[in-house]
Amino acid sequence: MSHSTVPRSRAEADRTGKAPAAPAATKGAREGQAPGRLSLRVRFRRDRVLLLMTLPAVVLLLVFNYLPILGNVVAFQDYDPYISDNGIVSILHSPFVGLENFQRIFEDSAFWNAVQNTLVLFVLQLVLYFPIPILLALLINSVVRPRVRAIAQAILYLPHFFSWVLVIAVFQQLFGGAGLLSQLLRQHGFDGLDVMTDPSTFKFLVTAQSVWKDAGWGIIVFLAALASVPPDLYEAAAMDGAGRRRRIWHVTLPALRPVIALLLVLRVGDALTVGFEQILLQRDAVGPGAAEVLDTFVWWNGVRNQDFGYAAAAGLVKGVVSLGLVLAANKVAHLMGEQGVYKK
Repeated sequence: MSHSTVPRSRAEADRTGKAPAAPAATKGAREGQAPGRLSLRVRFRRDRVLLLMTLPAVVLLLVFNYLPILGNVVAFQDYDPYISDNGIVSILHSPFVGLENFQRIFEDSAFWNAVQNTLVLFVLQLVLYFPIPILLALLINSVVRPRVRAIAQAILYLPHFFSWVLVIAVFQQLFGGAGLLSQLLRQHGFDGLDVMTDPSTFKFLVTAQSVWKDAGWGIIVFLAALASVPPDLYEAAAMDGAGRRRRIWHVTLPALRPVIALLLVLRVGDALTVGFEQILLQRDAVGPGAAEVLDTFVWWNGVRNQDFGYAAAAGLVKGVVSLGLVLAANKVAHLMGEQGVYKK
């Protein structure tokens, strides 16, 4: 008995006189859909459970992150919250002043002083703070004993859970006028030193506080990236004669490069936000000339001086500039061959 070599669908088509059924990909191509790509309706039915699970998070994001953006309309108004007990009614009945608030901002020397202090703090924290978690992560990763590595990581990460009030209190006890450092200097015949009220060193003080508090969080991120590096790469580099420094330079740092690029993009986008609570708690000790940044400028004019339209205009300028910085930094990351915050 012989077996036919004609495909079954082809043989059935010869018997019935009908054309064989087209594959699904061909049907999609005929309907104007890319081959191998499911329609939106099919994907929605397939992922409906996952979409329902993410719906509460999306609702919270819309309510608490995107709906308040509509309140930026007060930047173009002489907003008076006391017109009505209802905030929406107050917005609707407050007079529009156009770009008057923005004109006041650009003519205000206090605003430009806040911008200067913000940018100086950002540069200092980018240069002095950003490399420290990378170096500490490399140091901890080189420790052979897992127990010692875990203890060191826990000690460095512990200050991240402290509030800024506690962090500033610790620095006050160490570097204040009656602190430990000042007492040691007086005991040895020198004048006391009060770093906490010195405007000339305030920016370095704030950077040191940020390093001590948040360097541990950066260590966690970089150690997670280092854990994904295959050990075979280190073994191959060692077999080729590479020492420890060359293995770090040619294996470890390239593995950290995507994470470094991502965190740099996020840090540049956060350049105009340099620690509201931290600086507000120390603002009166050194004066607004050295400690005023954009966030405290908005708070002081909006909450303390009740000039809501003016403060909203300053906050809106800050938001637009921050968005531009994120897009520019992400473009630079793409030019360097990294993904950044989002793909091309």
